[in-house]
Amino acid sequence: MIKVNNIEKSFGDAHILKGISTTFEKGKTSLVIGQSGSGKTVFLKCLLGLYTPESGTIEYDGKIYSNLSDSDKRELRAKIGMVFQGSALFDSMTIAENVMFPLRMFTKQSKSEMEDRVDFVLKRVNLVDAHKKMPSEASGGMQKRVAIARAIVNNPKYLFCDEPNSGLDPKTAIVIDNLIQEITDEYDIITVINSHDMNSVMEIGEKIIFLKDGYKAWEGSNKTIFKTDNEAVTNFVYSSELFKKVRRMYLEEDL
Repeated sequence: MIKVNNIEKSFGDAHILKGISTTFEKGKTSLVIGQSGSGKTVFLKCLLGLYTPESGTIEYDGKIYSNLSDSDKRELRAKIGMVFQGSALFDSMTIAENVMFPLRMFTKQSKSEMEDRVDFVLKRVNLVDAHKKMPSEASGGMQKRVAIARAIVNNPKYLFCDEPNSGLDPKTAIVIDNLIQEITDEYDIITVINSHDMNSVMEIGEKIIFLKDGYKAWEGSNKTIFKTDNEAVTNFVYSSELFKKVRRMYLEEDL
C-alpha cells in the first residue's frame, strides 16, 4: 500500500498541494484527475520521490520515503515502473533495447536472461516481432505498449502512468486502458494514473482522486462518480458528453 499523509508542497509563494491524504492499494487502478494547474503532476512527482513535500509523509508499504537511506531509495526505485506521457523511448535504441534498459540499470542478470525477459514482456503487450524496430518506425499506440513493456520488465510492485492515452485515438486508448488494468490485476500491483481522459475514468477508475486548486476535492470510484453531487466534480466531468449519458443511465437504475 502507498499511504499519503497530509502532504504539502510549494514552490516559492505558489502553494501547490494543500494537505492531501489518501491511500493506493494493490490490484487496483487508481486515477488522479483534475484541471490543468490542479496539482496532479506535482502530486505524481511527489509519489515518485522527484519532489519532496515540505510537510506530511508518503509511505511505501509502511516505510516513510523521506526516512529511507540512499541505497533503500534506489532499491525502491527498482520496484517502480513508469509510463511517461510521451512514452519517452530512446530514439537511438531498438524497441528491445529500450525495454531492456531497466534490467541493465537495476539488475545483474546475464544477457540471455535479460533477452528472455524482454521477449516475455513484449509478447505480453502483443509486440511479438517488434524487437529490432526503432521507435520512429512504431505508431503511437505501439510506442505506448513498448513503454508499458519497459515499465513492467523488472516485475515492479508499483506502476505510475502520466497521461498514458495522450495523443491516441479513442479506440487505441481503450486498448491501452485495458492493457494497464489487465497487468494491474495479473501482477497484483499498485497502479496510479494521472489522466484527463473521462473514458479512462469510466473504464478503469476503480479509485478516483479529484484534485482542485491543490486540494483533494473528491474521492470515490467510477461507480460513485456518476451519482455525486459534488459541484467541483460535476463541473469538471460534464464537459464529457459520454459522462452525461452514462450518468443518466446510472441514475435511472436507482429509480
